[in-house]
Amino acid sequence: MTQPIQSDALGELRIQIDTLDQQLLNLLNQRAKVAEKVGEIKRAEGTPFFRPDRVAQVIAKIEKANQGPLLNAHVASIWREIMSACLALEAPQRVAVLGPQGTFCEQAAIEFFGSSASLIYCNNFDEVFHATAAGTAQYGVVGMENSTEGVVARSLDLFLRSPVHVIGEVSLMVRHNLLRQIDNLNDIEVVLAHPQALAQCQAWLTQHLPNAERRAVSSNAEGARLAKTNPSWAGLASERAAAQFGLHIVAHAIQDEASNRTRFAVICLPQTLETPPASGNDCTSLVVSVPNKPGAVHDLLMPLKNHGVSMTRFESRPAKSGQWEYYFYIDIQGHTSQAHVATALKELQGLCAFYKVLGSYPIPE
Repeated sequence: MTQPIQSDALGELRIQIDTLDQQLLNLLNQRAKVAEKVGEIKRAEGTPFFRPDRVAQVIAKIEKANQGPLLNAHVASIWREIMSACLALEAPQRVAVLGPQGTFCEQAAIEFFGSSASLIYCNNFDEVFHATAAGTAQYGVVGMENSTEGVVARSLDLFLRSPVHVIGEVSLMVRHNLLRQIDNLNDIEVVLAHPQALAQCQAWLTQHLPNAERRAVSSNAEGARLAKTNPSWAGLASERAAAQFGLHIVAHAIQDEASNRTRFAVICLPQTLETPPASGNDCTSLVVSVPNKPGAVHDLLMPLKNHGVSMTRFESRPAKSGQWEYYFYIDIQGHTSQAHVATALKELQGLCAFYKVLGSYPIPE
């Protein structure tokens, strides 16, 4: 077969690109060598290798200097991967996530740490918390809240007794796709997914697959893995999972809410990384309980109002004491290092029978 004749102009441009690629590679390796020296100093001083606030500062500086034509979002993604690869030379970061490969939790971890992080796949969020608290993983990523179905109740319960704290957050646009061995919707008997995903797609499933069993499994990626084993089964999962397990996407983005998002918390032990410094756009999460008396919950909120602290989330969970007592999970705007926040929290703590700050951390723009 005759190959098309390459124009001289195109050939010259490709030569330029090849030359620039080599220059970029040389510069990246120079950066990596400097990063290795940084790692040696951190190791000698005993300071943390991973600093999310430093990553954010570098990316913000690069975005400000960007003159295009690359978009800032693409520049940020490129630099996050560069920093992730360099950090892996200093000290690979072990991150516990919900498995198997292809979960949205995995995607959130890669967005926060970059793809050079060493991921540890867990069967459920209990295992993620345990691996992080035990030091098997330095960090963990867990689902916290979905814009359609609300909080991930198990994560809230696990925070209550775990020694870990929150040092960051990732908010993902979540699109659930119907995945299957066969590229059509015929004869699907079972749909497998995490309970939250099944709930987020219930209207579509009721309309299009009314007779299919909805079977809850530990994660969406696990549902995709199981769908690979039976031609009459389908899973609800990401495009990443479809590629991972070699499945057809027979229906795209079937979640009931087009803007469906999930918040993921990045957790670690305080000795792994202390509370990040204030960024100017922060959230403080806490869990409290109050004595069971009239007006106790109302009184709990007054310190926030009096000191101009905005509350962005208020959830209750049973204390499981058999006494109709509750723990309250609260998110507020601001950082514990800010004077008005610190004063409000000190007053609030004085009203509580139980009080624990889960973390004070930057919120992504």
